Amino acid sequence: MTEAILEPDLPIIDPHHHLWDLRPMLPMFPEPHHHFIAALVDNAHYTFDQLHAHLSGSGHNIIGTVFMECGAFYNGVYGDALKVVGEVEFVNGVAAQSASGLYGPSRYCAGIVGHADLTRGSHAGEVLDALQAAAPGRFRGIRHAAAWDADADVLGPPFHHPEGLYRDAAFREGFAELGKRGLTFDAWLLEPQLPDVIDLARAFPDQPICLDHCGTPLGVARYRGKLHERFDIWRHNIKELAACENVVVKLGGLAMAFCALPEDGPAAGHGSEHLAALWRPYIETSIEAFGPRRAMFESNYPVDYWGADYAVLWNAFKRLTRSASADEKSALFAGTAARFYGLEDLLG
Repeated sequence: MTEAILEPDLPIIDPHHHLWDLRPMLPMFPEPHHHFIAALVDNAHYTFDQLHAHLSGSGHNIIGTVFMECGAFYNGVYGDALKVVGEVEFVNGVAAQSASGLYGPSRYCAGIVGHADLTRGSHAGEVLDALQAAAPGRFRGIRHAAAWDADADVLGPPFHHPEGLYRDAAFREGFAELGKRGLTFDAWLLEPQLPDVIDLARAFPDQPICLDHCGTPLGVARYRGKLHERFDIWRHNIKELAACENVVVKLGGLAMAFCALPEDGPAAGHGSEHLAALWRPYIETSIEAFGPRRAMFESNYPVDYWGADYAVLWNAFKRLTRSASADEKSALFAGTAARFYGLEDLLG
């Protein structure tokens, strides 16, 4: 869908996107017609060229981005614990390609969030050191996802994580290694699991934590048709989490197939007015709870291509902040991301 771009000069740091090539792994997906897997299949190859096409052609002023780990480009030569370093090495090369200036002024992957298995306890520190060494000027922290549900149809088998991961003693021993190195942590889990990240944030009050995707409200499988029913539960937990001053929130991810906001996809062609109306309760509640200085808009591309074209997605976010002040917009679209991920130099 082609729309006029709203506020085209507003600087944006997109703090959450992926790069991957899933084509060699597609035969391993046991349920190719699962809602989420289908969305991935449609975007199985997403590297520099696809990212550049989306961002440079969007009409929005994307000044920089943060790469978010996604299990891509692991290097098995390094061994099981250190294979994750391959992903950061690959993305650091993409960042260098962008930083050459040959592709415009935007700095793709100026910040890199990798992965380390924190259930290795204190031994996770060795992996964190290797990740930092792989991209010393860009590596910012890790994400260790904990998304789990008793109904396997919610996520699909390839994406399940252990139940109660963020409460696990070995995980928390590894989690403590982040603070020793000044690294950030991105938390991805599902709406019914929000008490787990609340407990984690309270146990580590000095550790910077970012909640991804507004806490991922669910509208599929056993949660189909229950978004309204569960909204008050989600809102209560968001407010509890916001009381932890070490936590920030990413405003986005709502176009994922999990959320059913919209239900149809991929790339269903919805306009930004329709999407803004669907997302408003979650976005406005999150901003009210955390405040603009602890909230940041994200694209979650290419996963959110399920329900939103890149240009339309940012138009929807801008519609949702029409009444915000200039300072509030500056924080929500760039400032919070710059501060959390140490990218203040992008702001000039």
